[in-house]
Amino acid sequence: MPRPVPRPVPVIGVFALQGDVREHLATLTELGVEAIPVRRPVELERCDGLVLPGGESTTMAKLARTFELLEPLRERVRAGMPTFGTCAGMILLADRILDGAVGQETIGGLDVTVRRNAFGRQVDSFEADLDVRGLDAPVHAVFIRAPWVEEVGADVEVLAEAEGHPVAVRQGHLMATSFHPEVADDGRIHRLFLDLVG
Repeated sequence: MPRPVPRPVPVIGVFALQGDVREHLATLTELGVEAIPVRRPVELERCDGLVLPGGESTTMAKLARTFELLEPLRERVRAGMPTFGTCAGMILLADRILDGAVGQETIGGLDVTVRRNAFGRQVDSFEADLDVRGLDAPVHAVFIRAPWVEEVGADVEVLAEAEGHPVAVRQGHLMATSFHPEVADDGRIHRLFLDLVG
């Protein structure tokens, strides 16, 4: 009987020009994928999936344009690359932003309207245990200057809510959370994303 051919280990990039890069790389590595920082288009080309971390969404978009990464990111997302945005990453994936900076750019692709800093400023950061669709036990979620989803398109699945607003969503090959799953010692949210990568 022939041996099964081993499946290649997926390469998951983490946008690394600004934000919680190390934490995502560590979580992904623990889950058994090859996790690489992405700062240039050549690194993006290697990726089977991408994480857009928390950070400062306007700065991240400006740096992506400066490093000639913004258009390649848009192209890969449009072409169906599984992408997971957390906090600022959710804003970057959103098609529409409320309370954004003047001229703020996004990568887009996720049919949602996101409100920046919706839960308040840094001093208003909080933690909560959330029920997440597809998981059998609550997730301890950390919210830091977090956005929330104000409106979702018809094809967007809401995975979790906090204070009556969607804070985790999925649409096809895209997934986003308002909170920071990389700072908790719990890889289940990242594993949900890796299910999209296959």
